[in-house]
Amino acid sequence: MEAYAVIETGGNQYRVKKDDVVSVELIEGAEAGQQVELGRVLALYDGSSLKIGMPVVEGASVTAEVLEDYRAPKVVAFKKKRRKGYHRKVGHRQNLLKVKIVSVA
Repeated sequence: MEAYAVIETGGNQYRVKKDDVVSVELIEGAEAGQQVELGRVLALYDGSSLKIGMPVVEGASVTAEVLEDYRAPKVVAFKKKRRKGYHRKVGHRQNLLKVKIVSVA
């Protein structure tokens, strides 16, 4: 089986391996074509053994190349109380990064 890692970035956890393309929350200062170090490595499988961190695996790192930054589709939150004339509509679009995993080590 191929090496993979479980990482945490932006409050979410992702299981990634080399050449995966993943959408993660925006990382400050990251631009297209640049390489970034992704979050905390919680678990690492190197092909033969699984290392689980408490809470992180020491010396492990996941490097990714930024492909593009984009905005997710709009999410609409709508509240209404019947017969009361009360309604609220709030929209939100999250800024995301599309990254390609370069190395898992």
